[in-house]
Amino acid sequence: MADLWAQSRAAAHRAVEPLAVRMRPRTLDQFAGQRHILGEGKLLRRMLKADAITSLILHGPPGTGKTTLAELIAGFTRRRFVGENAASVGVKRIREIIDGAAAELERTGRRTILFLDEAHRFTRAQQDVLLADVESGLLTFIGATTENPTFAVISALVSRSTLFRLEPLGEADIVGVLRRAIEDPERGYGRLDLRVSDEALRVWAAKCEGDARRALTALEVAVLSGGKGRVGRGPNGQGGEGAVGPIEIDRATAEDSIQQKAAVYDVTGDQHYDTISAFIKSVRGGDPDAAVYWLAVMLEAGEDPRFIARRLAILASEDIGNADPRGIMVAQAAWELTERVGMPECRIILSQATTYLALCPKSNAAYLAIDEAVGDVREGRTAPVPMYLRDPHSAPNSKGDEGPRPGEGYRYAHDLPGAVGDQDYLGVDRTYYRPLDQGAEKAMRERLEEFRRRRRER
Repeated sequence: MADLWAQSRAAAHRAVEPLAVRMRPRTLDQFAGQRHILGEGKLLRRMLKADAITSLILHGPPGTGKTTLAELIAGFTRRRFVGENAASVGVKRIREIIDGAAAELERTGRRTILFLDEAHRFTRAQQDVLLADVESGLLTFIGATTENPTFAVISALVSRSTLFRLEPLGEADIVGVLRRAIEDPERGYGRLDLRVSDEALRVWAAKCEGDARRALTALEVAVLSGGKGRVGRGPNGQGGEGAVGPIEIDRATAEDSIQQKAAVYDVTGDQHYDTISAFIKSVRGGDPDAAVYWLAVMLEAGEDPRFIARRLAILASEDIGNADPRGIMVAQAAWELTERVGMPECRIILSQATTYLALCPKSNAAYLAIDEAVGDVREGRTAPVPMYLRDPHSAPNSKGDEGPRPGEGYRYAHDLPGAVGDQDYLGVDRTYYRPLDQGAEKAMRERLEEFRRRRRER
């Protein structure tokens, strides 16, 4: 009787499972994408074939299959699988898992995989309980996180784990996943008279942004809402009995079934740093279209516009400099107006500054000059201030010194031809500023060469 009740309960549970859960791959060969780690001859595939799985951290965007891959690894290696969420698992539960792993090993000789989702939330207290048994081999740890593990996961776990990044699925992979769900008679919609156009598949594949779970959810919404036909829920929640068809899903139905996805962006995580990096590099590379797109991503995700304005101000000196001295003035004005105006209007100001700076001639000469000079100072290559450049009111080098007095011999530049000084203002032979042949800096370069020639000739 108990067995019948358990079977009935399991059947009821399967009946309400979402399509994305039902269609989870059951073998590694069914796993979509990630050929860079699972392809023939790739590291994770070699580790699996050699039964050499050690602790792993799987990181990447949502919907790339981190949890599913961990379950498949457990199945492939015939290890017991225990899944927990690092945000909710406590020290007591970890001790229970360790005791269970020890009992399983003693009773069956089978090792245990502990899978922790949101591994970046794992605390030091939890880690201290776990690490010894991970190192002894009693437990194999597999963590999953959407964050960069080298920054977000406790270093002790990172140092003991092999890191694998899972990438968003390509459109062809997503279409393959959708077709399997449409054709599968047990877990998918193979029992329905379901007619999905190629255009609909392409819409889902493009709009899900590499997230297979989101694409399958869109398919499920389209089917259960009837598409251009009618459908009833079968005993497995997938049409089946009670379905009335045919069900036709075209491009318009597909677009209607997939909701607009909020920008994947965490102002303290990888997306923040990756997006601002793409933004700055697009401006530096002279691509205003790409720069404005990344600007829009940041603003729509809630990035502080003052942070963006600050980065533009830095870029105006670092990457444009004297090739267009107006660049820093544009950046300064954009920063000040962003502070005063705020969103949403400041998006226009930031767009103007972004597109202007993207199209400016570029020079990093000023940036390189200060870094080289700072390097000399830090390494002890300091030069004394020449006596004729010192403050005339400062004391001489020593009491009774009969040599030149501070300020003695200085020539006022405005009294010289062209108001250009002809003295050595550094005292050592070093060149830091090397203007490029770009924009306004080209004229500055010619002028600087003339200034340096005069000083050499004197």
